[in-house]
Formats: sequence, structure tokens, C-alpha cells
Amino acid sequence: MTQPAAVPRKGRKYDQVLKGARKVFMADGFEGASVDDIARVAGVSKATLYSYFPDKRLLFREAAQTECDLMAERILSMIDETRPAREVLTVAATELTGFLLSDFAQQVFRICVAERDRFPELGRAFYEAGPKNGQARLMEYLDTAVAKGELRIEDTEMAAEQFAELCRVKLWNQAAFGIRDRFTQGEIDSVARHAVDMFLARYAA
Repeated sequence: MTQPAAVPRKGRKYDQVLKGARKVFMADGFEGASVDDIARVAGVSKATLYSYFPDKRLLFREAAQTECDLMAERILSMIDETRPAREVLTVAATELTGFLLSDFAQQVFRICVAERDRFPELGRAFYEAGPKNGQARLMEYLDTAVAKGELRIEDTEMAAEQFAELCRVKLWNQAAFGIRDRFTQGEIDSVARHAVDMFLARYAA
């Protein structure tokens, strides 16, 4: 199986192509998304699209990476490490829970599961861009909080994984199994608050 190029070519219409690809992947899934449709929605020629992304899997990977990076940057921009750990973790939990329930995150999850056997690299790409990247950034904060004496954690890698799982409680399963697709901010805040309560019950100094 031919693997996608490791790094796409950047250029003037790179963001335009990515935006079009995101819309089509969201609407049609990975298998249903045609290069013709992506080029049309992006407003570029197929030749231009292929000049940036010679493989559809690379395009999907880059779209997922970009969205996850934006989510991580949003969370980081809202975090003030000078504030108490509870406040910092509440911001992170609220934003993470909301992202996990978003149309984008749910659709990408479904695509990765549906294409797991034929294109396992799609799942690996999203895992690297999303869960693994988020865990690494959370670990950095946890290490800082431990050094400041706010938290008492021996294994921050495990603790970061646990924190993310606490943010999946109740609502994520409902979204993943198609029971519901819309959630109120109050419901998201409740999951985040309980996640932080449970986490600090175990790890507060």
C-alpha cells in the first residue's frame, strides 16, 4: 500500500483546499468524499489540489491535524497557569468536553472506525493529532502544577489519560452511538465540573 507523503506542500491556496476538504469530509465521510467534490467546494482545480495533496489520506490527516491544533491553541490561550489548579483544569475540561462532542470530532471518530481495517493510518493520524497531542500538552501543565506543589502525581502520563477519560463520561457515549447530537452548555459544564472534582479528589496536594 502506498503511504501518503509525510508533509504536504504549503502554498497560497493551502488553507483554501483544507477548508473545502473539511466540509466534504464532514458531509460525506472519507470514502464518500471525492477529489472532484473537494476541489469544487474549495474553489480550485484538481491539478491545484493534487499539487498540495497527492493522496486523499494525506488531505484527511492534515485537516484533522489542523482542527486539533486549533482546539489545543484555544485551550492554551484560555489557561492562566498563575491561577489555582481547579480553575485551570475546569477550563481545560470544559473545552475538551465540548470538542469531543463537536460534529467534527464525532465525524472524524466515525471515519477512523469505519476505515480502520483498510486505512489504519487514518486512525493513527487522528490519534497523533488529537488524543496524543492533547495528552502531551496536559502533561506539561500537570508537571508544572506538581513542581509548584499544587498537585501530587507520580505518573503524569497516566493522570493526563485519566483526565481525558473523565471528560467523556455520560455525554460522549450518547454522541458516539447516535442517541443525541446536541448538548447544552449546562450539560457540558456539569461533566467538566465532575471530571475536575474526581481528578482533584485523587491528585490534589
